Amino acid sequence: MNAVEDVAGLLEYASTRLQDRMAGLTDAEWAWQPVAGDALVTICWRLDHIAEALGEGRNWEWLGADPSDAPTLAPAASADAAVATVADATARFAALARGLGADSAEPLGAVAGPYGEDSRLSFVLHVVDEVVHHAAEAALIRDLYAADPRNGFDA
Repeated sequence: MNAVEDVAGLLEYASTRLQDRMAGLTDAEWAWQPVAGDALVTICWRLDHIAEALGEGRNWEWLGADPSDAPTLAPAASADAAVATVADATARFAALARGLGADSAEPLGAVAGPYGEDSRLSFVLHVVDEVVHHAAEAALIRDLYAADPRNGFDA
């Protein structure tokens, strides 16, 4: 295996772990706000952000691919749609990363502004880090939902 394959495999592993953790996610859990009035502290925001981090057009542009090949993403309308969107965005980004091959060590270039000297692989790692940490947050919010007595938890 090479570094690109290792990182793409890590992304797929983290995404599978998230998919497993979000299995059966209800719309109530997905939209629940543990901090009243703060939509940023929701599973909804996290899943949309993960899909966006994986599917945004700059990923294709910065990694030397055609930005028009990036998926068209819109905020999900339900928990099921959000989970499916993350799965699709993961598959597309993993394929994009694998397509780098020997070019993974190349710098991002001027298109990436202040990150232009960073390697393409380092950018892929950054995106994977976004997935991993926001997936962990989504899992935590789901645990908090289950533990909140107002949501029917019976200890």
